[in-house]
Amino acid sequence: MELANKIALITGGSSGIGRETAKLFALEGAKVAIADIDAVGGLSVLNEIKESGGNAMFHQIDVTCESEVINWITDVVNQWQGIDILVANAGILAIGTVEQATELDWDRVLAVNIKGYAFCAKHVAVHIRQRGGGAIVNVASMASFIAFPAFALYNTTKGAVLQLTKSLACDLAPDNIRVNCVCPGAIDTLQTQQFAESQGLKKEDVIAQIAQKVPLKRVGHAREVAHAIVFLASEKASYITATPLLIDGGYTAN
Repeated sequence: MELANKIALITGGSSGIGRETAKLFALEGAKVAIADIDAVGGLSVLNEIKESGGNAMFHQIDVTCESEVINWITDVVNQWQGIDILVANAGILAIGTVEQATELDWDRVLAVNIKGYAFCAKHVAVHIRQRGGGAIVNVASMASFIAFPAFALYNTTKGAVLQLTKSLACDLAPDNIRVNCVCPGAIDTLQTQQFAESQGLKKEDVIAQIAQKVPLKRVGHAREVAHAIVFLASEKASYITATPLLIDGGYTAN
């Protein structure tokens, strides 16, 4: 098992990429601490992991609230005596142009998609350092590299996640803490459903349209991203840091 005896924290673990990552981490031998604002989904994945013989816990938190992040991390350390891995995944989709976005829109997406990542890294780093090193994997996007029309807020925050990843990697390298990010392309998740609904379309039609633009002619699955996260968190990636890993079926090569 790639992550045997590792203690991993995963934000946004109730659905999509976070959920599949939590389940895969448990299968690979890690103890998994899941955090999400969605308690129903969080408890559901917790039960799935436990029924499969895995070791996990769930906390309902809002990653935009630093005190809640601190309390979560403190509770994990008190119960499991350390942290080896952080997967920062909690994020929200924001649709619209700069002209359409309100101040409230900006505050919300910046808080979740950037501050939440930074708060988690800030308060996890000390505990990973005490273990002699470990890994942080941020979930960015192919939007970290290319811009999509009417996605100004989302594009901006995902670009920032890429730079946050590189900054953390530089700052934490002396402590043997590797920091990388995965950059998914079109993945069949709850966000895909939300986007389709916002456009008054069926998810199946949106997926079909997107697939035509992808060289592999399909959208990805959350488990495929989870496998990449496991790799970056494992010792197989021991000499990889400050690196974005595109998982986009070749979309950005067009």
